Amino acid sequence: MPELPEVETIARGLRPMLTGRSVMNIPHMAAHLAPVGPPAGQTMLHTLVGREIHGVSRRGKLLFLELAQDDVLAFHLRMTGRLGIAPCGTPPDPHVHLLLDLDNGSSLYFQDQRKFGMCTLFSPDQLAAWPFFRDLGPEPLELSPEQFARQIRGKTGRIKALLLDQRIIAGIGNIYADESLFRAGIHPATPANQLTPMQQSQLLAAIQSVLQEAIAAGGSSIRDYRTAAGLVGTFQDTFEVYGRKGLPCKHCNSPLQTTKVAGRTTSFCPSCQAM
Repeated sequence: MPELPEVETIARGLRPMLTGRSVMNIPHMAAHLAPVGPPAGQTMLHTLVGREIHGVSRRGKLLFLELAQDDVLAFHLRMTGRLGIAPCGTPPDPHVHLLLDLDNGSSLYFQDQRKFGMCTLFSPDQLAAWPFFRDLGPEPLELSPEQFARQIRGKTGRIKALLLDQRIIAGIGNIYADESLFRAGIHPATPANQLTPMQQSQLLAAIQSVLQEAIAAGGSSIRDYRTAAGLVGTFQDTFEVYGRKGLPCKHCNSPLQTTKVAGRTTSFCPSCQAM
């Protein structure tokens, strides 16, 4: 699933290709691109024709095409969603669910093999009323240690589960939670309210450095993820724990283990991250 670094990479790649472009035609739109439900929405994608894209932005794992009157076309890529650019007239493969022809002879495509992704046009009021967006926590790269401490203060849940909760912090998923906890030397099952102030600061620093490094590497390509240019990310080449069960820890040579936290397979080093 694309997480913050992947969506940020896609947004940065699309921004120069889409900003200032106008939608000229919608040659293909799948029937399942349906409303997310009142009050947040009517999917009125046909009204995009003739409209100019003013910018491309990200919030958590959401990607926005910014339009006039502060409307946004929102994408949530979830498991297998991809966005990219192709020449107008390129026949869509069976997993492309939306094509937007632009005024420069290119098309933006939304591809999603498993159909879990979302594409919805929101007015400002509709976006503000959408519970998923309304309840998003702060951006991790913008958090101070004091703000991070407030987000997890008094919470008895396991720290890995809290990092995955988009209401606590926006944009972190399984990959970057595991890598950040390892870098901070914190066991993923540690109750959040048992972290010391130093551990809290170390964890935030680890989260921010891991995310920044992943963005610089173009994200992590494990299965479906590709950049807007169709390239693979390379951060997976530096994973220290994620997906490495049974392999030796790069720091202490102990065999890496997995457990379940919040229903997600969680990788950790039993020595470097001892409770």
